[in-house]
Amino acid sequence: MPFQDIEDLPIQWGDHEDIAIKLYERFGPQFDEGKIYRIRFTDLLDWIMEIPAFEGRREDCTEGHLEQIQAKWVYEWRDNQ
Repeated sequence: MPFQDIEDLPIQWGDHEDIAIKLYERFGPQFDEGKIYRIRFTDLLDWIMEIPAFEGRREDCTEGHLEQIQAKWVYEWRDNQ
């Protein structure tokens, strides 16, 4: 079986780090730590739903998922500074 890139794999709600990476790839350094933690959850949810490989359902989203995604996004931003 050939190696599958993260681009090819479906992303679900529990894949917090993969979602954070996709958000960092989309927004890059324009969203720093302070901005990431000030994002409204409604906007964050919309952006996650726009990720092409994302297969989760909106109704399965929890506040806990969004908080974890924000934290992982901050770690991703820090790793790239």
